[in-house]
Order: sequence, then structure tokens, then C-alpha cells
Amino acid sequence: MKALYCQQNSPGEEVTFVFQERENLHPTRDNDVKVQVRACALSWIDTKLLSEMKMEKELLPAGREISGIVLEVGRKVSFFQPDDEVVGILPLDSEESGLCEVVLVHEHYLVHKPEKVCWVEAAGTVRDGVRAYTALHYLSQVSPGKSVLVMDGASPFGTITIQLAQHRGAKVISTAYSLEDKQFLERLRPAVARVIDVSNGKIDVAESCLEETGGLGVDIVVDAGVKLYSAEDESTSKSQLLPHKHDIITLLGVGGHWITTERNLQLDPPDSHSLFLKGATVSFLNDEIWNLSNIQQGKYLCILEDIMEKLSSSVFRPQLDEPIPLYEAKVSMEIVQKNQARKRQVIQF
Repeated sequence: MKALYCQQNSPGEEVTFVFQERENLHPTRDNDVKVQVRACALSWIDTKLLSEMKMEKELLPAGREISGIVLEVGRKVSFFQPDDEVVGILPLDSEESGLCEVVLVHEHYLVHKPEKVCWVEAAGTVRDGVRAYTALHYLSQVSPGKSVLVMDGASPFGTITIQLAQHRGAKVISTAYSLEDKQFLERLRPAVARVIDVSNGKIDVAESCLEETGGLGVDIVVDAGVKLYSAEDESTSKSQLLPHKHDIITLLGVGGHWITTERNLQLDPPDSHSLFLKGATVSFLNDEIWNLSNIQQGKYLCILEDIMEKLSSSVFRPQLDEPIPLYEAKVSMEIVQKNQARKRQVIQF
């Protein structure tokens, strides 16, 4: 059996992806579930985080969000039996590559897949669903009547976040990075309250949000990265479209929550003072936290089950590309690692 792995020869170098012939799987341990993989979604491999967690290896498994059929279960497995359809995310320290025909997974990382949900949708939604739940339910408390700003709402994560916020009765504002994104967001049903097209750099996000909320500001902001410095320091065209951290602080309402994906966020004393005056909070969105501490395992499984239920009832309608065959996984993974894919890439077996 072949499996796809990520290879990083030295720190700072670009990673490469290689198919490796796998030795036979070790025997199924007491709590293991042997799964025949039917679909595996591709997501960016955070080599920096793995290095900081002392988890780097010569070959890192690629592809962690899987759906498939249970072939065999360990002696102490209580949740599953052979022929069950399952979905889950392999843990950060997993030795297994999801881009392989058969994998062994501890039962606490899997939930049942509803019959109505196809393999590709199950694997393609599970990670974005976990991130959206973490942002809107654990780092903030979304509820009816609240206003939520989702940056880059046409991304796979942005789309699921918008759908979850709307399902909870929130008023959603979103930014679009291109005309295509703007048209996609305007077609969403239920409709987004306002789509702010930032592609030409002329529209002030803070001004638009304050206008939309009657000057009160937004209750929850989920960003897709922020500009940390002034414009001349920013190099890439994508970073030109990102809001400045001051804009986000300006548009936050009293008691607001800013959920950021910017791991190197720096707040100067005036920024902190503005947040203090508003009684606002800043939270960092790292969806790996669920698997880094076993104390949260029960909550995590509830989230996975809820995501599948929302997918089954069409509350979640994910942004997926056409399914990709396994032999194209290497090329697709390279595109994902360079952040060049606009829709979620899913390998179908």
C-alpha cells in the first residue's frame, strides 16, 4: 500500500510530497479502529507548529480528515463495529497518512457518518466545521441578534462559519476579495446582511461595519489574517487586501470578541487601551487544541457529531472542488501547501 507523506529536508526549506510504500499495518490495538478510507480532504501542514510541539519527523503524514468504512475493531472498542461508516480527523501526532487505502485510528477520533452524507462532503467539511464551532461557540458565544463579521467569507472556512452563524440567528457581514467571491456571497441563502468588496482597496471595512450596525460596532469578528504594519512593509498582493489591526479594533462593539488566525499578532499599548475601554476580548483560533488535551475529548466528539448532523440537514453546504483521484494527490497537496486552492480539495478513493 502506498501513502503520501510530506518531506522537509531542512528548516525554512519548501516541503515536498512523496508517495512511500508502506509496510504492513501493525496489529489492531485494543482501542484502534481499522478504517478503509473512501475520501480524504487536504489541508495545509503546519510544519512550524509541529516543530514547536516537538513532533517533526523526517516524513510527516499528509491528509488527516478522512471518511471511510470500519474493517476491524480492537478488543475494547465500544462505539463502532465492522461495516460502520465513520468520519474524523487524525490527531496531530498521527503516524498514519490519511492518503492511504487503510488506516488505524483510535476510536476517540471518529464519529458515525450519517447515511445521507456522501464520503467527499463528510471529509471535506469536518475540519472547517471544527474551526467554525471553536470560533463561534467556544471563543465567543454566538446567539440570535448578534452581529458577526466573517473575513473572506467565500473561503471554505468562511462559508461554513457564515452558515453556522446564520443558523444560530446572527446577522452576518462578510468581506470579499474578488468579484467572483462577491457574487458567490450574494447568492448565499439565507442572505448575508452585507458583502463588503475589498478587492479594489477603496472601501473602508470599519466604516461599512459601523454603518451596517448603526454605529454600535460588530459583536464578533472572525478574521482571515490581519495587516500588522503600514502598507509599505507589506509585500504580497493578498496582504494588501487584509484589514489593518486598527480597523478591526475600531469596528468592534462594546464587549465584542475578536477571533484571530494571526499567530504573530502584536498589540501596542494604545491598541490594548482601546480594547480595554470596549471590554473586548482577543482570542486565537487554533483548532488543534481539541486533540492536544484529552480533557476536551467529550466536547470534541459532540462537535464532530453536530457537524455531521448539520451537513445531513443541509445547514452546512461546503465549498468543495471536484473530487480528485489518488494519483493526483501529490500535485493537489502542493497547491494546498502554497495556499493556492480557493475550494476545499478532497481525494476520493
